[in-house]
Amino acid sequence: MKFTATQIAGILEGEIDGNPTAAVHKLSKIEEGEKGSITFLANPKYTSYIYSTKASITIVNKDFIPEQDISTTLIKVDDAYKSFSRLLEYYNQVKNNKVGIENPSFVSESANYGDGFYLGAFSYLGDNVTIGNNVKIYPNVYIGDNVSIADNVLIFAGAKIYSESVIGQGCVIHSGAIIGADGFGFTPNEEGEYSKVPQTGNVILEANVDVGAGTTIDRATLGSTILRKGVKLDNQIQIAHNVEIGEHTAIAAQTGIAGSTKIGKNCLIGGQVGIVGHITIGDRVKIQAQSGIGRNVKDDEVLQGSPALNYGDYNKSYVYFKNLPKLESRISKLEKE
Repeated sequence: MKFTATQIAGILEGEIDGNPTAAVHKLSKIEEGEKGSITFLANPKYTSYIYSTKASITIVNKDFIPEQDISTTLIKVDDAYKSFSRLLEYYNQVKNNKVGIENPSFVSESANYGDGFYLGAFSYLGDNVTIGNNVKIYPNVYIGDNVSIADNVLIFAGAKIYSESVIGQGCVIHSGAIIGADGFGFTPNEEGEYSKVPQTGNVILEANVDVGAGTTIDRATLGSTILRKGVKLDNQIQIAHNVEIGEHTAIAAQTGIAGSTKIGKNCLIGGQVGIVGHITIGDRVKIQAQSGIGRNVKDDEVLQGSPALNYGDYNKSYVYFKNLPKLESRISKLEKE
């Protein structure tokens, strides 16, 4: 796909300074710009690169005035960073604008889908699946029986969505994600053997939830595992049965959340965090990477460590942790004296 400076300026409502017919077909960093690419300048520390970049088009702020000759065509906008992000979004929409059903695929006679639907090869749609408009499902995706998928959902190659799951408008599910696998429910008998507890609930993703590659979200034992609108999950996260995550909470990779835990709104959870089951975490909580959470957490707490401490207390304590060998040596010396 090729775009001219005139077309891009129209999309971004920008002003052209240079060649309006300059054409691009790829994106680049400003320091790695090549002919036929488009880049942007937002951070002043990269300003020097605009005089050497070979990018055909560069998006800049309106107040940018070159101090040397440049070869790149400028598109001036109010906010270069936001405009470039907007252009990336537009590019993805164009790139993902596939339609039709590729073969071989299986589509149940009782499944139905809306306008602008795309289904990649080797995919499966089960009985009574309902799919909205402009949904794009890439190859090798499994959609189980009675799944409901709203408008403008993207499901990338190899994702698996088990039966009864509900996927809200604008959700993005990346490759290898598994939505609705059985929760980890077993009961031991007197002989120490385990019997499986049937997992009869489902998973609900509300609007605009992003699920990273390789992430697993288990179905509830009863009721629903729920991710509220705007939740963002990184890759390789485990969310157990009956967990509920509040609106606009973001969770980094390799975090594990045990069953029936409730997490509030607008929380930020770092990578490799472990959270026990059956606790409540409040709103706007921040948990640093590799922390272990074993208790209820109040609104606005900031935690670090395993088991996690208040962030300020942890940092004060760390001063002593790292000096323990020196302190032990001093104590031993004093005892000998």
